[in-house]
Amino acid sequence: MKRNLELLAIAAVLLALSTLLYLAHYLLFHDLHHIFLYLVGDLAFLPLEVFLVVVVIERVLSSREKHSLLNKLNMLVGAFYSEVGTHLLGRLVGLFPGAVEIRGHLAVKADWSTKDFEGARSFTRQFKGAAVLNEVTLEELRAFLVQKRSFLLGLLENPNLMEHENFTDLLWALFHLTEELEARPSFKGLAASDLAHLAGDLDRAFGRLASEWLSYARHLKAQYPYLFSLLLRTHPFQDHPSPTVR
Repeated sequence: MKRNLELLAIAAVLLALSTLLYLAHYLLFHDLHHIFLYLVGDLAFLPLEVFLVVVVIERVLSSREKHSLLNKLNMLVGAFYSEVGTHLLGRLVGLFPGAVEIRGHLAVKADWSTKDFEGARSFTRQFKGAAVLNEVTLEELRAFLVQKRSFLLGLLENPNLMEHENFTDLLWALFHLTEELEARPSFKGLAASDLAHLAGDLDRAFGRLASEWLSYARHLKAQYPYLFSLLLRTHPFQDHPSPTVR
């Protein structure tokens, strides 16, 4: 409401100033014909000016800004997968009984098309893996996530991530999983219901991890082939990932 009143006040001041200037012009030159001639001409050009400024120029600037922001976001996403995500994907996928099938869906290839990436992402959105968990696995996972907590918090502090809702949801899923694991002093003798709850949290985290990884891989394939080449050689959904070029 306050902002609307401010806009109305600004509009009133500008209109009053314009009226005073036209009045001064008339008092000096006594030429209404000249005033109306240029007034009508300016009004006639106004729609075209609005079109050029609001539609054309704004869209060009918006597109450039969006492209720049997307590159910055994907740099953050790349840092996340280098530091945390790729290791987690490799560690978690082996906990699911259907690991072979999961790897088959997510093993990105050099010739993948947009349709292939979308099909794989569709698989991750419906993911229900029912991870098989034990004391050792949970201890290792907790230790790794706690160790990386500062890095993940640093990502959340980046204002650019506010524009990337899916990646922010992924970080929250990881924070929740970390808190669930850290809240338990021991994983010995956990009830079946508690293990099922942790497995559900892990399913959520893995599905979002894999989905955002696929989006990142697709971006690299389109924009940075040399980075995509490294991703193809080192991603965890193949039998023998290695940076060595064969």
